[in-house]
Amino acid sequence: MVDLKTIYQAHERIKGVVVETPFAFAPRLSEETGAEIYLKKENLQVTGAFKIRGAYNKIASLNAQERALGVIAASAGNHAQGVAMAAQMFNTKALIVMPDSTPLTKINGVRYYGAEVILAGSNYDEAYAYASTYGAEHGMVFVHPFTDEAVMAGQGTIAIEMLDQIHDLDAIVIPVGGGGLISGMASAIKALAPNIRVIGVSAVGAPAMRESFDAKKAIDSTAVRTIADGIAVRDTSEITLNHILETVDQIVSVDDEEIANAILFLLERQKLVVEGAGAVGVAAMLHNKLSDLKGKKVGIVLSGGNMDVTLLSIIIEKGLIKSGRKMKLTVTLIDKPGALMQLTEMLQGLNANIVHIAYDRTSTTLAYGDANVMIHLETKGEEHQSQIRALLKEHRYLSSEEH
Repeated sequence: MVDLKTIYQAHERIKGVVVETPFAFAPRLSEETGAEIYLKKENLQVTGAFKIRGAYNKIASLNAQERALGVIAASAGNHAQGVAMAAQMFNTKALIVMPDSTPLTKINGVRYYGAEVILAGSNYDEAYAYASTYGAEHGMVFVHPFTDEAVMAGQGTIAIEMLDQIHDLDAIVIPVGGGGLISGMASAIKALAPNIRVIGVSAVGAPAMRESFDAKKAIDSTAVRTIADGIAVRDTSEITLNHILETVDQIVSVDDEEIANAILFLLERQKLVVEGAGAVGVAAMLHNKLSDLKGKKVGIVLSGGNMDVTLLSIIIEKGLIKSGRKMKLTVTLIDKPGALMQLTEMLQGLNANIVHIAYDRTSTTLAYGDANVMIHLETKGEEHQSQIRALLKEHRYLSSEEH
């Protein structure tokens, strides 16, 4: 376990720098899941994620000579911003190595705090290897995102804040990637309230830590692929695994569809922008991965809100289609004057709002004299869409639907 004393020291050190984020009841999520759920909103933290806690605690604990050397870190984004901001506050040079696929919003977030960015590798582990070598060659202090004791102690301060506000939680649900957050938090929880269940949630596309937890030994993945880029860690750290095996009761996994649903739920129902890694705990609750928590008092950590807006727009679009609020149709018409107007007037009669329309008469799949009309409709649910399908069938339109 991470020593509780070091976590309390970190808690004192970060006061006035890190926001004590809200830990609030989530009525809509509680109603949906049957549990009494409270959300720790680290998506509202400085830099948009919890990582500033560990990064600041680490750099604050360095001596003047170490800070003068400069710091280097590898990160998919949130740890990078935390290190960059903390380094700026101590007037220390910071160099951040990020994977090539890092969203521009996270790269710009790092540069905003004055850090230099190098893009290297296709995932965190490759960026980490590059940063380790570069740091050693240039004599810089490496700030690891999860295996460093000072970093883990900083992350553990979240648990201190949660337990200060609500003493009688039955379980706390925490995202798991490399394991730094859950190591620090679980150490504090088990020291202060050992009866509280600590549950980790990983992404199916980054299974290393869950597989290692189940096997009780470190197992690395060959590759990672998930929209939860903040927990897309390929290799298991034996340091954090040992903490987890000692303090964590259970780890479950959620897939990208479940994560996307949770992001959309939090956006619509809780009015919160939460990135994929931050939404995995909510995904686990919404999709019955933790059904034994029904009726229990549960705290869930929303670890970050640095959501790539391009990905968010795709999640919203797919969510509208899946929930019956958007419909994409291709309808084949006889290519003659008035045919398109007849179709649109028919749809108007059912109060289906056309938001996009395209006309194609040259496709090689069409018979001569026919045309395809691609229509995107705003609809009012599955029943409304069924009415539209029935009307098209009644008027003998040949149509197909995009899902």
